[in-house]
Amino acid sequence: MKTFIEGSRAVADAVTVCRPKVISAYPITPQTHIVEELAKIVANGKVKAEFVNVESEFSAASVVLGSCATGARSYTATTAQGLFLMAEVLFNISGMRLPIVMTCANRAVSAPINIWNDQQDSLSMRDSGWIQLYAEDNQEALDMHLQAYKIGENKGVLLPVMVCMDGFILTHSYEPVELISQEDADRFLPSYQPEDYLNPDNPVTMGAMVGPEAYMETRYLMQEAMENSVKVIEDVANEFNNQFGRYYGGLIDTYKLEDAETVIVSLGSVLGTVKDAVDSLREKGEKVGVLKVRSFRPFPKDAICEALKGAKKVHVLEKAVSIGMGGIVSSEIKAAFCGKTGVPEIVGSIIGLGGRDITVETIIGILNGSGDSSYDQFIDIKKELVEDPEPSDEAVAANA
Repeated sequence: MKTFIEGSRAVADAVTVCRPKVISAYPITPQTHIVEELAKIVANGKVKAEFVNVESEFSAASVVLGSCATGARSYTATTAQGLFLMAEVLFNISGMRLPIVMTCANRAVSAPINIWNDQQDSLSMRDSGWIQLYAEDNQEALDMHLQAYKIGENKGVLLPVMVCMDGFILTHSYEPVELISQEDADRFLPSYQPEDYLNPDNPVTMGAMVGPEAYMETRYLMQEAMENSVKVIEDVANEFNNQFGRYYGGLIDTYKLEDAETVIVSLGSVLGTVKDAVDSLREKGEKVGVLKVRSFRPFPKDAICEALKGAKKVHVLEKAVSIGMGGIVSSEIKAAFCGKTGVPEIVGSIIGLGGRDITVETIIGILNGSGDSSYDQFIDIKKELVEDPEPSDEAVAANA
């Protein structure tokens, strides 16, 4: 039975059936509806959990670090500046190997202030040691939370997982989704039983000071755990499909890729528009397909290279920019192909920053040559500023 529900509330329902013991978050748009709903659920006794109100995102991350260290399944959520305020604690969480799940409602980063969607926030945290999974729609976002706990809590992984869903586009949109019953959730996700946790009856030290003689080994073990998660992510996606009949790919997924000469690569909610563009181009006889990057960390370099080996040209569409370098996802895909033969032409395009519309026409225009440069939209903006240095009335109104 499908339920017509807001994306944020679907995620809150998914988190509920995961039976977290501690939830802590600080409200920030567009994440607020998730934890607002969870606060109601806890207050109504639907889940036996402690909801901890805090004064900042830094504190929220610190609370779930402490609770998970005591052996409690823990959850938080944030976005944009809130995620950046958590940054120090995020590195601590992964370094202490605590499998917390966090929802990142992707949003542009200030300044200037912008509350609309792009993926600059989570992609900027790519080196924090968190697994990062990107949802295409609200059903996947819901299902991804159960998978996230099962992945992170795997004994060969023990890393935190960030479930990334595009702010407003998914969090505030209503879609028909299938909610998961508590009985089915319990069958898929067992209770959290950590081997090491803070216990006064068996005292241990966690997150202690180490010198040069041991620190490098901790990074190696985290890298090894991230590599272990590659198979676990695939296994969990398949297990979820076997029980619920829903599959979105493991590390990656494909659409009309079998005979594609041109492939569009992207991640997140834009993939729906990308698929519409591909359908339109297919009707005209063009051999175009889609590669969905579902897991950005671990970066599925082997799976991506295998999927793209038959393509002639690859267009990477990404909603973030590494200032001074350019595309983040396109750079990593190019690095994955380093040293290989038969490498396709790889072109990156940075689109949709700050919530700018991405239409089917936008995507077809990029493929047809009007957006081949990764800085194409930047160049167009530069031309506009040179020709008309005065801000438009719309820009003035938006800034006000």
